[in-house]
Amino acid sequence: MFWNPTVANLTLMALGSSAPEILLSCIETIGGLNKCPGELGASTIVGSAAFNLLVISGVSIYAVTEADHDDLTADKTVPVGVKKINDMGVFTITCASSLWAYIWLFICVKDNSIEPWEAWSTLCMFFILIIFAFAADKVHNMKKTGINEPLMGEGELEYNEFDTASLFKELA
Repeated sequence: MFWNPTVANLTLMALGSSAPEILLSCIETIGGLNKCPGELGASTIVGSAAFNLLVISGVSIYAVTEADHDDLTADKTVPVGVKKINDMGVFTITCASSLWAYIWLFICVKDNSIEPWEAWSTLCMFFILIIFAFAADKVHNMKKTGINEPLMGEGELEYNEFDTASLFKELA
């Protein structure tokens, strides 16, 4: 089975880009078992998330130029120099989830302890995010193409299939 691009971005790409923070947090946690936890691991994760949400979003918006409008894949209905979000459903779900994550973090740490149910709830919320974003992506693709393909199945193969040999021929 091939990965859905939205699911891949929310899982593999996020894990890969946050791997240093996750490993640092794990090392600090394992090294301080049965001791008061340090601030380094949690601070790097929250700092990285804030950087991704604010700085990278800002730079991405600022980077849009008039030259981008000449690209063959650009939407010509959008004014020159304006970046359009094509899939507002997935964007809204991930944006709301990011804001909820900060609120949930505050709720969890306001008593200076993390209970196991809070940790398990947080993990479950991640999978709920993946399911909602996947469903929103499929709804968007059905509206865009007008094809009523199932959420999972044969249509997925056609959507993500590519030939590696032809890719190398184009690059050569």
